[in-house]
Amino acid sequence: MPQHVTTQNVTIHNSFGKLLPYFLVGTGFGIVATKSQIISWYRMQEMFRFHSFHMFGIISSAIVVGAISVWLIKKLQTRHLGGEVIQMSTRVPGDGYRFWIGGSIFGLGWGLAGACPGPIFALLGNGIVGAAVLLVSALLGTWTYAVLRPYLPH
Repeated sequence: MPQHVTTQNVTIHNSFGKLLPYFLVGTGFGIVATKSQIISWYRMQEMFRFHSFHMFGIISSAIVVGAISVWLIKKLQTRHLGGEVIQMSTRVPGDGYRFWIGGSIFGLGWGLAGACPGPIFALLGNGIVGAAVLLVSALLGTWTYAVLRPYLPH
């Protein structure tokens, strides 16, 4: 019997059949991430030392694809699983301190770990046991933010 999750007056049935496409896309992404070496510690070190364009090229490509995707979602009025049109609100950046501070903390963690938190599960799937430390650290950082959130400017 499928579980039901209700969010914002939309009921989504979380059955295996409905989640399978997302699992397959995630698995495909993990394979592509592995084959393109974006989960490689050496590739990340090359990027941080400005020795190779490989990672900068991939990140730049992702920005372009993301921008085009957002434009298409808005232009075509794409609908989510609940059938409603996806609404994207514009945000006012304010003074920008939260972005600089948050980005610096994120970058510091990325640099110290030598691995981006994005492919943690791809790293674990490739048998890199040290990625478990990254996973625990990411969860600890998320928990810390949840605790500190009421005291932070938003």
